[in-house]
Amino acid sequence: MADFLITHELAILRWLHIVAMVYWLGGEWGVFQTSYKVVNPALPLEERQRHMDTAYRIDIMARTGIISLLPLGLHMGYLWGMWGDRGTGEGAWLIPVIWITWIVWMAITWGAFAKRGTKWFKPLSDIEDWTRYILIPTLIIVSITSLLGNGPFEAGPGQKWYAAKLLTFGLALIIGVVLRLIMHEWQKLFPVLAAGPNPEAEIKLKRSINLGRNIAYLYWVLILTTAFFGAVKPF
Repeated sequence: MADFLITHELAILRWLHIVAMVYWLGGEWGVFQTSYKVVNPALPLEERQRHMDTAYRIDIMARTGIISLLPLGLHMGYLWGMWGDRGTGEGAWLIPVIWITWIVWMAITWGAFAKRGTKWFKPLSDIEDWTRYILIPTLIIVSITSLLGNGPFEAGPGQKWYAAKLLTFGLALIIGVVLRLIMHEWQKLFPVLAAGPNPEAEIKLKRSINLGRNIAYLYWVLILTTAFFGAVKPF
């Protein structure tokens, strides 16, 4: 088994990377479609809440895909020679660090999902949000410095696609944060609506959904661009 994993390491990582990308893109489409029911004032509140719960259940798979893409991409980048040196083992110690970080990150993400509706949801969700506030500028900075030839990733002839992919991934995460904040607003507005008809809350809900739908198109463009760079490696 160990020999099989070593022999097919890159192929297995590539397969998992494709699966993660499918969950990301497909999950975001599912949340997008479910949002139409969430904001429909003609539906009973209980039904709208069920659709919101469905949106969260779909979204957790999309977030799982997003979180998994980074360690998979970094691991493959090491095997491709985009950072470190596989021949000498330089930088190899970072691989387990990357995957341990992924495990912790996943535990926080799934913990927030499992504890939604309880007192634990907000602190866990806040921690998850802060991981993005730290990760996004880091990804954007290191991708730009790499494209400028200053590392930490290789960006010579035929290698720039890797840093460019990290850049579009980081930009997509910015939109992902906005969409997460919109879903947080849903959670705040539904208890208000549960207390009785509230036109002001309905207006806020509709406004937030309209914003989310408008930027979702750019989100999909960035996701598809990220996938294109990884699959085609155009430059």
